[in-house]
Amino acid sequence: MQDRLIIPTNRASTHVVHVPGSKSVANRALVCAALADSASVLRNVPPGDDTQALLIAFRELGIGVEYIARTTVKITPASTTQIPVTVDARLAGTTSRFLLAMCALRQHETTITGDPPLLSRPISELANALRSLGFNVLPKSSNSLPLAVSRPMDNNSLGNAVSLRGDISSQFISALMMIGSQLPDGLRISIEGELVSRSYVEMTASVMRQFGANVTTNEVEIIVAPNRYQGSDVFVEPDFSSAAFPICAAVISGQTVRIPGLALARLQGDSHIIEIVRAMGAQVLVEGEDIEVSRGVDSIVLPYEGNLADCSDLVPAVAVLASCAAGSSTLTGIGFIRAKESDRLGDVAQELGKFGILTDVLEDGLRIHGTKELRSADVDTHHDHRLAM
Repeated sequence: MQDRLIIPTNRASTHVVHVPGSKSVANRALVCAALADSASVLRNVPPGDDTQALLIAFRELGIGVEYIARTTVKITPASTTQIPVTVDARLAGTTSRFLLAMCALRQHETTITGDPPLLSRPISELANALRSLGFNVLPKSSNSLPLAVSRPMDNNSLGNAVSLRGDISSQFISALMMIGSQLPDGLRISIEGELVSRSYVEMTASVMRQFGANVTTNEVEIIVAPNRYQGSDVFVEPDFSSAAFPICAAVISGQTVRIPGLALARLQGDSHIIEIVRAMGAQVLVEGEDIEVSRGVDSIVLPYEGNLADCSDLVPAVAVLASCAAGSSTLTGIGFIRAKESDRLGDVAQELGKFGILTDVLEDGLRIHGTKELRSADVDTHHDHRLAM
């Protein structure tokens, strides 16, 4: 990442900030489109690195990718099974997990690799789940990328049931859900313990249904019926994860931000940012499709206590907002984000400390002690886009 110098302003004003489509929704829709029986059109596709890595991988897999407008993409499924291929997910964790499961459906071997930081990220639960279903995952003794996957010669030998811990990354569960409808007998996923990031699982189910899948979810299991995806025309809703940053910036600085189209978003757990900033003293106005967030310069930022397990991508932004609160805030339920693109507990605490902000790293979260005595600092992104923001 390139260095950037950020210069604050005290000028009170209203800012209009357009945010891209949701990466989380887009990547799920792209996988379903690639596995469908006919072409799909996805609108408002975001330009971010994770999505671009997925689209580049699609081309390498023989899947048609055609931009028919700046943010509108036509996806045409591969007509034939391609030869063995290696695809590079770069730094994209979501992309690597989704590709590992998706490419396990191919007859010929596909190797999933990426940049060094990605190769160190956990993927063993997904790899072992694919092995237990009967897919080939090589090398058999390895549980980190690069890994090569393929389906067995006899499709009927594939299983239809798997168990996963609920406290692992929801991306593993979502990856299996999306290929579940393509298995001969569908897929039943049993959840062991409490399911963290349930909102992402529900998002996956909602996107799959837009392509004709039959998915049932409850507290202890997810059932995906065998059913081929149908091509679809999908609008990717605006990204609440991206919107969280200008929203928090407006609350910190006592300004107003209006985000066009954000009220259209329905699938994302990160929409909880609205309730968080309300609790911290912001005013929120919904006008048609737009959302406006503001805080008067004479009011204070209130401390916050809450469980962010279902919206863990908000943690870096909310932690920075909490650092400006009049008191101590506690964010819980998020111990699992230590294995994201960075250690999003320890690394956030480390970088906030450079500004003079005292932050306690808890077993499952952070306690941030707000202060008015901030100092300038050079910060490290830890190769994590959310820390960079």
